[in-house]
Amino acid sequence: MRTRKPPERLGEILLKHTSLKQEQLDIALEEQRQNGGLLGEILLKNNFILPHEIMKSLCIQLGLQFVEDLKPNDIDANLVSNLPINYAKTKEVIPIFKTEENGMEIITIAVSDPFNPTIAEDIQALTGYRVRSVVSTPMRIQDAINRVYERSTAKIVGDIEGDFAEEDYDLEGPIDILEATEDDAPVIKFVNSLLFRAVKEKASDIHIEPFEKEFVVRFRIDGVLYDIIRQPRRAHAAISSRIKVMGQLDIAEKRLPQDGRIKIKLAGKDVDIRLSTVPTTHGERVVMRILEQSGTPLELNVLGFSPRSVDAIDKLIFKKYGIILVTGPTGSGKSTTLSSCLVKLNSPERNIMTVEDPVEYQIQGINQVQMNAKIGLTFPIALRSFLRQNPDVIMVGEIRDRETAEIAINASLTGHLVLSTLHTNDAPSATTRLVDMGVEPFLIASSLLGVIAQRLIRRVCTKCREVYTPSEFQLNEMGMKAPPVGAVFYRAKGCPSCSNSGYSGRTVIHELLLIDDHIKTLIVKNVDAGMIKKAAIERGMITLREDGIAKVLQGLTTIDELFRATHAEEG
Repeated sequence: MRTRKPPERLGEILLKHTSLKQEQLDIALEEQRQNGGLLGEILLKNNFILPHEIMKSLCIQLGLQFVEDLKPNDIDANLVSNLPINYAKTKEVIPIFKTEENGMEIITIAVSDPFNPTIAEDIQALTGYRVRSVVSTPMRIQDAINRVYERSTAKIVGDIEGDFAEEDYDLEGPIDILEATEDDAPVIKFVNSLLFRAVKEKASDIHIEPFEKEFVVRFRIDGVLYDIIRQPRRAHAAISSRIKVMGQLDIAEKRLPQDGRIKIKLAGKDVDIRLSTVPTTHGERVVMRILEQSGTPLELNVLGFSPRSVDAIDKLIFKKYGIILVTGPTGSGKSTTLSSCLVKLNSPERNIMTVEDPVEYQIQGINQVQMNAKIGLTFPIALRSFLRQNPDVIMVGEIRDRETAEIAINASLTGHLVLSTLHTNDAPSATTRLVDMGVEPFLIASSLLGVIAQRLIRRVCTKCREVYTPSEFQLNEMGMKAPPVGAVFYRAKGCPSCSNSGYSGRTVIHELLLIDDHIKTLIVKNVDAGMIKKAAIERGMITLREDGIAKVLQGLTTIDELFRATHAEEG
């Protein structure tokens, strides 16, 4: 009768397969005996061993295959074509090769967590192949993901270059992609892959920019542009033509700017894309803004508003009449804030109507109108028609001119609650902006309930953020002589999970100006925004910078990001 050989102990494996010395192992074992804990963690803490060495040794002990070097250049880029990059990065998994055994195709994946069975199940469902797992380190897997997915996109562009060689096609002339043959499919595939990747990586915009010798594709993620790919310019005209066809633009017109709209569906979600083209020296610059129509606006506290502000805003939006304004630059989340307010107001007993450009969030039970200037459906015309529809609440996408402002204010004075946005740097400037448009100060004072000014700032990545001590200059800029007792400051570092940016996601910083009798008096006197701001601060208004400092002290963002987002207001 054969006896089964007992598994080797971890210490024995470490001595055999790593650079660990016996005296180091003895020290760690003694510490484990006295204090408890895992042997691997003790060895790592004392810098006796590297993380990949402990991982390799554990795999040997458990009978798992460990791959130390994934060799990204040898991985076929086609293997990741059906695997979303966000899934790969989150789960730390990448397919590395495909084999055939007994007439059955098997795909081998590298994972950092071999004990998560759902990963293999997911990839089997996505690819249709049987799955075999090997283990590698998170760092090796993330590096392979970045390099293979980059090569996957570049391969598509390479196919385009082969099919649209300059000697075969006049790339500067119009190309009707709708009449393309099967040989032209890489153009369509490339554009679709860009849209798919942008949506998966939660990009808000795609920029395609032609230069003398190359074109650059950039994504705006969390408010910051990142280079995605750079390729020779020869394929640019075919790609821009394909995008223009999708947006129903004139592909023969390359001398004038054009605007269009593309509607696609990805993973069951309706995605609306605003398309803009502008002629430049080296070709048409294309920008696509991505709007997920099926998205549901988050609650105000989830967006980043403080409990105090949420309570105050709730009181404002449930007033019977008046106007509430949300201000800030383009891309500061104004429409999202208004949509969150509408969701709270939405009930069968209220008739809510909106006119937007475009409709960013589709909310069940609310009548939403898309502005269309080409056919004469403008904000003022829509507003006038709304007043004949017996509404309780009206939301205007943006107040851009005197006519829209006056109709909105008159509506708020005749028993309607009006919500809208305005482009100003801070909340007190909203009143002077309306006066500049030609609205009488007494009308503003009579109708305005409150103004919310906001910015979006990036959240520091919690996986790689570093604790540090701010410089004296940074503390002075925040109005501090010394860090508050117990305060912890973080700075961005960068890791694979945040694409080495140091940031992941965004949150709101804001200020809320409540219009009380004293502020109304100042508005009627037509004082400047500075005096209104001073009076509001005396009455307890928290400024944008102060709210940002609070989020820095909460560990949500960094001092550098705060200064980037609020420099205009402070200087």
